[in-house]
Amino acid sequence: MQCSRVLQLEEGKEIVVTSSRTGLTKAFPYKLLLLLGFFLAFTVVLFFISVSTIKYYGINSVVTSVTSSFVPCHEKINDLDKWIKPLVVLMHNMSDEELLWGASFMPRRKEYPFNRVPKIAFMFLTMGPLPLAPLWERLLKGHEKLYSVYIHSPVSSSAKFPASSVFYRRHIPSQVAEWGRMTMCDAERRLLANALLDISNEWFVLLSESCIPLFNFTTIYTYMTKSEHSFMGSFDDPGAYGRGRYHGNMAPEVFIDQWRKGSQWFEINRELAVSIVKDTLYYPKFKEFCQPACYVDEHYFPTMLTIEKPAALANRSVTWVDWSRGGAHPATFGAQDINEEFFARILKGDNCTYNGGYTSMCYLFARKFSPSALEPLVQIAPKLLSSG
Repeated sequence: MQCSRVLQLEEGKEIVVTSSRTGLTKAFPYKLLLLLGFFLAFTVVLFFISVSTIKYYGINSVVTSVTSSFVPCHEKINDLDKWIKPLVVLMHNMSDEELLWGASFMPRRKEYPFNRVPKIAFMFLTMGPLPLAPLWERLLKGHEKLYSVYIHSPVSSSAKFPASSVFYRRHIPSQVAEWGRMTMCDAERRLLANALLDISNEWFVLLSESCIPLFNFTTIYTYMTKSEHSFMGSFDDPGAYGRGRYHGNMAPEVFIDQWRKGSQWFEINRELAVSIVKDTLYYPKFKEFCQPACYVDEHYFPTMLTIEKPAALANRSVTWVDWSRGGAHPATFGAQDINEEFFARILKGDNCTYNGGYTSMCYLFARKFSPSALEPLVQIAPKLLSSG
């Protein structure tokens, strides 16, 4: 049966609309039921997939994956930690240029917005393992908050220290360092730069694998803390091994009357350490014009710091060496040399200035000691490292 509608339009026009209601009524419920069936089947399949996933991976991991990125609104993240926390792993992929740039930053404000405990950075520049490591272990144990350790050595000779050692994972990315050449100064700057990344390091001591401490840690720390100067040898040598090594092309950055010489084994404060790593003025001149027989590690830092920061230097080293035997290198001491008289001669043999006055306590460290000296050094250590 057909049903007709008449639509009344303007001006009396009529349109007749005819539709088949019976066919529409029959088709509509069928399509609706089919759609509902597909939806129900999809829901059931999704349910079984979810149940299987939770059973396989565990409900905790599923919940964690959903909520792990949630941070409570009341939880405050301390962004200052990014600046003040030292690197846990010293090995990194920075180039020297990137490292020196990053280490050259220095706060302009003297006050620190956190409880800063100043530390000594013990920097070991070695040609191989550390045969005297047990002696340094005795010195440093128990003072973990007051020191840091950094080792620059060929990768092939890096010792495997146990997790309990003060040397454990303290190697920095290293390169070949040749005696008397700029690569030696590069290694020293690399050590300083890595140590400067720890904002709590205030004093920086350069040591070799043949160095030993002469006093206990408290005495060494107090001596550095109370000093008004940094300890780097710097003197004007008019002879062939001093001014005789000067090259005229060093001017105008360095004139001959500014040329200085000193031991490469130093102890400097943070301000001077930053001066060394940020230098781009003197470095190119020394690299080009101070080559053997001009031994750059004896001249670069003493000359540069004497020009830039003369009042900050004590003009002496705190590392004792014996040049009395002559030759290009200082004397080396083995097991047969180690006794109390030997150390008495080192500790009371000189007078020097300290904060404007005279003292007989001029040295905190000594070199060069061979691996054979370890056993007698360990035996004498309880007395040596308890002296003050």
